[in-house]
Amino acid sequence: MKDLCILPNIIQRQARKYGDETVITYVNENRETLDSYSWLRLDSEIGLCACALEMLDVEKADKLIIFSPNRPEMLITDFAAYRSGAVPISIYSTSSVEQAAYTITDCSAKMAFVGGPDQARSMVEALRVAGREDMLIVAYDKEAYDALQCERRMLWADLLKLGESASEMCVKAVEGRREGVSPEDTATFIYTSGTTGEPKGAVLTHDCFDAVFAMHDERLTMLSDKDTSLCFLPLSHIFEKAWSYYCLTRGISITINQNPKEIAKTLAWIHPTCMCSVPRFWEKAYQTINEKMAKMPLPKRMMMKAALKVGKKRNLRYARLGLKAPWLTERAYQFFDKAVFGPVRRLMGVDKANIMPTAGAPISAEIVEFFRAIGIPVFVGYGLSETTATVTCYPEEGYVIGSVGTVMPHLQVRIGLKGEIQVKGRTVMKGYHNKPQATADAFTDDGWFRTGDAGYFDDNGALVLTERLKDLFKTSNGKYIAPQALESMLGADRYIEQVAVVGESRKYVTAIIIPAFEALKEYAQKKKIEFRSIDDLIHNSEIIQMLQARIEKMQKALPNFERIKKFTLLPKAFTIESGELTNTLKIRRPVIAAHYAKEIDAMY
Repeated sequence: MKDLCILPNIIQRQARKYGDETVITYVNENRETLDSYSWLRLDSEIGLCACALEMLDVEKADKLIIFSPNRPEMLITDFAAYRSGAVPISIYSTSSVEQAAYTITDCSAKMAFVGGPDQARSMVEALRVAGREDMLIVAYDKEAYDALQCERRMLWADLLKLGESASEMCVKAVEGRREGVSPEDTATFIYTSGTTGEPKGAVLTHDCFDAVFAMHDERLTMLSDKDTSLCFLPLSHIFEKAWSYYCLTRGISITINQNPKEIAKTLAWIHPTCMCSVPRFWEKAYQTINEKMAKMPLPKRMMMKAALKVGKKRNLRYARLGLKAPWLTERAYQFFDKAVFGPVRRLMGVDKANIMPTAGAPISAEIVEFFRAIGIPVFVGYGLSETTATVTCYPEEGYVIGSVGTVMPHLQVRIGLKGEIQVKGRTVMKGYHNKPQATADAFTDDGWFRTGDAGYFDDNGALVLTERLKDLFKTSNGKYIAPQALESMLGADRYIEQVAVVGESRKYVTAIIIPAFEALKEYAQKKKIEFRSIDDLIHNSEIIQMLQARIEKMQKALPNFERIKKFTLLPKAFTIESGELTNTLKIRRPVIAAHYAKEIDAMY
């Protein structure tokens, strides 16, 4: 008997194993209590949804668009589609009408699912723009349903009722499709964020996911079905999608955080053992802790500094390498862990943390050292949509801070021309949908995927990222600058929220900076600087001098040509709505350059 692909079959297998045990929890509508799905309920609703898709003439390889903030129904739709041999495609809940219309047209979608009134209204408009008003839209909730001003609409509850009425022949047809899914069949498309151009749909097969689950089993041996994961990143993001799927293959329960702005509150409530995040989460946590430390009375500040010194010695010099710390160091650490680190971890909601993967952007070594020192297992990794997420990540022992970890089992990684990181293995995409030239450009002549990122392997076999090649620019003096590294360094400062480094064909490097406004207000009040508005703050000479001094201090170790010589403070943040950020919160450099051309020119 052939091995069945994992995604169409895993929930059914796990339901037989775990039965009525809880697999998904989520904050219900009153935002005060948690509702839940057992494995059996999850399997049942996936089955009902799959039957309903069959009755609505969804065929193998048909594309289903999912446009919603995080919620359990998204996972149910995904796994129902996999059972049916269909292709679920999630788009970010923050996507514009134009982005949604582009995706619908590019993938020739058969059907759409929406959650939330904003997404419902945008979907109706997107279908009009795409000339697809005939498409059926399923609304996950009544609010979304009421916002659907269109003829072909259906409520999620009614879709499940339709599935309940399925004939025995329909049920058998779904079973046949489930068993007939092959490794080479398309599982999903992941649309890249398009920082410099049109989004591209990376085609991931079922074999990509089967392979990625197997290699994580080998690497992440510390996980078990006793772990709990908090779903924080959008389920349209390959990192969260692949991680949440992987948790389900390991029997790990998932709590879905529906509002990203409430993540701190949810963390403190749930206390998960695992959570995927982008580095910005840890940067903000680091800033918050440092702000609180700065306000402590002197004796407490001194105690915290002493604790951090011991924590770094014990966790980074010894535990990191699998070594036993000297007796005095261990005793001191246990004291500080109970008196200082433990309360910090409990307050953050990560006191039970087993593994906290972070990827998606550079993270400073200083921040990783800090959290590792206080006993929070931040696991840095590197991956792309095109590689079904993980390419490298920290091993449990012997990880190198400043790196993105070592290569995952069964993957090959090499360094090509200009230091480009290139990947080969089963997890690499089949290509970009409808884009043969982009697909050809993405692979070398001998079949390696070109990541567009540059880096090198250190003596320990750890991969160190140096720059994003397409972001790399040259000053008029002929010096190459890696802006992401500078942006990551400055972004760790408590007074800086966002940064865009500038300097293409210019004499020197400059930056557009969005300050952390609340921290800036506190500083102004402490220094008795009068202000009536944000504009007053960002144009105040004392504020500018303070930030200049901090930036100069951070850049001390950099060669002169890499240093930011001038900067401009802006009164409002870069946003997705303005087109300055992608849906994954990466900055769109061409858009920022156009929007702030006047401010940039003034620095030269």
